[in-house]
Amino acid sequence: MEILLNPNLFYLLLVAGVLIAIMALFSPGTGLLELGAFFLLLLAGWGIYMLPTNIWALGLLVLGVFPFILALRRSRQFIFLAIALIAFVIGSTYLFQGDSWWQPGVNPLLAIIVSLLSAGYLWIATVKVLEAERRRPSHDLAGLIGEMGEAKTSVYNEGSVQVGGELWSARSAAPIAEGSLVRVTGREGLILEVEPAQAQEN
Repeated sequence: MEILLNPNLFYLLLVAGVLIAIMALFSPGTGLLELGAFFLLLLAGWGIYMLPTNIWALGLLVLGVFPFILALRRSRQFIFLAIALIAFVIGSTYLFQGDSWWQPGVNPLLAIIVSLLSAGYLWIATVKVLEAERRRPSHDLAGLIGEMGEAKTSVYNEGSVQVGGELWSARSAAPIAEGSLVRVTGREGLILEVEPAQAQEN
């Protein structure tokens, strides 16, 4: 039982769940990432419930969501992204109580390595997404209708397609297999409506 209630294990589950959830946010597709993130965060939540935790660290994790949303949706200023990452690193590291108030409950070496890798990944991925969103308005979105592309995931109610050298969220009235050629038939906001490329030829 002590092995199962190891704070290092739940720390890794929490970090992995957050990273996968953000990956799912950046590249919506089949729903597998969302399901994986939910499962990992559910297990991490069980660990938070079972193990002694620092309430202030949990609060810091929750509050860190707001500057992250600000960085993505409103201001798109990297200072908010930096604040969110600092809150994530400190909150996750000190979430489980250690022997002293200043000591994290997880292995310090593990916390340093995981924090550097996860924060570095989140910074690079978020910056790339923000840069792509800043470039996207320069496109003539109406000109995408009729363009050909490729399904990067299976597409039905949702999925991803590559059109004009960029990855777009898409949906289709009929299931489209990953790797199939598609034709853009319309759009709603930044979501493209597509059909199999051969549908119009038959």
